[in-house]
Amino acid sequence: MSTVSKNGSPTESNDVAGEPSPLLDLLSGFIVELRNAGLPVSLTENLDAMEAIRHIPLEDRTALKYALAATLVKNNSHWKAFEIVFDVYFSLRGEEYALDSELSDALLEDDDEDDEQGPPGGADGEKGSGGNSGMTPEELAEMLYNALANGDQQMMRAMARESVRRYAGMEPGRPVGGTYYLYRTLRNLDLDGVLEQLMQQEQDSSEETSQFEQRLKRDEFNDRIEALKKEIESEIRRRLVADRGVEAMAKTLRKPLPEDVDFMHASREEMANLRKAIYPLTRKLAVRLARKRRRGRKGPLDFRHTIRTSLSYGGVPAEPKFRNPRPKKPEIMVIADISGSVAAFARFTLHLVYALSSQFTQVRSFVFIDGLDEVTEFFEQTDDITEAIHRVNSEADVIWVDGHSDYGHALEVFWNNYGKDVGPKTSVLILGDARNNYHAPNSWIIKDIKERARNVFWLNPEPKSYWDTGDSIIGEYASHCDGIFEVRNLRQLEKFADNLA
Repeated sequence: MSTVSKNGSPTESNDVAGEPSPLLDLLSGFIVELRNAGLPVSLTENLDAMEAIRHIPLEDRTALKYALAATLVKNNSHWKAFEIVFDVYFSLRGEEYALDSELSDALLEDDDEDDEQGPPGGADGEKGSGGNSGMTPEELAEMLYNALANGDQQMMRAMARESVRRYAGMEPGRPVGGTYYLYRTLRNLDLDGVLEQLMQQEQDSSEETSQFEQRLKRDEFNDRIEALKKEIESEIRRRLVADRGVEAMAKTLRKPLPEDVDFMHASREEMANLRKAIYPLTRKLAVRLARKRRRGRKGPLDFRHTIRTSLSYGGVPAEPKFRNPRPKKPEIMVIADISGSVAAFARFTLHLVYALSSQFTQVRSFVFIDGLDEVTEFFEQTDDITEAIHRVNSEADVIWVDGHSDYGHALEVFWNNYGKDVGPKTSVLILGDARNNYHAPNSWIIKDIKERARNVFWLNPEPKSYWDTGDSIIGEYASHCDGIFEVRNLRQLEKFADNLA
């Protein structure tokens, strides 16, 4: 049977028959937390993970990590969430990570004695601070510089431990997140300055180096610095786990997956992750829409084929035959509110629609605030969606009076100028929160559009609980649409896309 050692690393031991294994308990909690974090872990994958760990050396934490990842992670965008949960549940543990000051000082003294017989950081690079507690800041900076210059992983790990112990200012029971401690530590290390010193030293030691070689060297040093930051972050996390417990830290560090991030409140980093996640999503949706169209309803009855087939049944038409359907691709007209409150949502939806453009006969885009303008040519003139979106934001004529959302006027402009282009193959997609600043709604226009179009869908990035509150008039438009959908993240956007086939 397997168990878990004092430092949190799984080891082999012989448990009493019938007694539950601590490793299985830990793995069960780990799976539950992955599901709480949003990862789709099925029962079969849970069993696969348990089977996988039977075939790896459990004392090898890296092997354990990648064995679990191979069985539990199906999407590259979920890797970060998996890594955080793994670091919490399989964190290195022991008295050396305690935040109690007296205990920490005693352990550091023990490390000093041990390091008289070995290199800093211990033989395995994980033990203690390496007796560095008596170093001056200048000596610590010099050792850190040498570790980065030489790419010494064990020394960087030891420097991470000492830097956290010295600069993070961690206190037992203090309700402060790891980001605060990470900031304090990195601020004192001044890694940007260290990078410039490394580059200067590289230039001084080499007689002639091309710009390309300098770029390669800078990228190499940057990679080492990023590795050091990860070691520091892991060290902080280990100490917080030791202080607060596994479940409390897992809940504190839990963040939404990229597909669950709210468009309206995404941070800069989350927006970057969303942009990365939307491309594989569009490929998957394109395949799904094409398959759904191919498997559409049967065509009309083929009378001749049915009669010919009936001859084998003595003239009884027991097996009706139908003509093969020839489904036509729909046309799409997108009418998007790009005012400040919903701009991010409109941007991602336009990304999705144009990435799926091969599934439609034609895609036309219109944007508005209180005026409306067609921007289809911005997307047709470039393959770079980001550039097209930038042109939409900078060149589109969408201001009529004061630049505050006026859905009624924008819809009126669309109907007067482009309503004749709406036909029975056209799907009209309206993007916006329907907050009209108390202007006239002109909801009759949506009714007239619906009478001409194949269907009319409205995507609203606000929570349903906010609909029809304040200046929201979504209810007035809803009765004239084929569907009103709450779309606040990529997961909901993916779910809606099935309606476009």
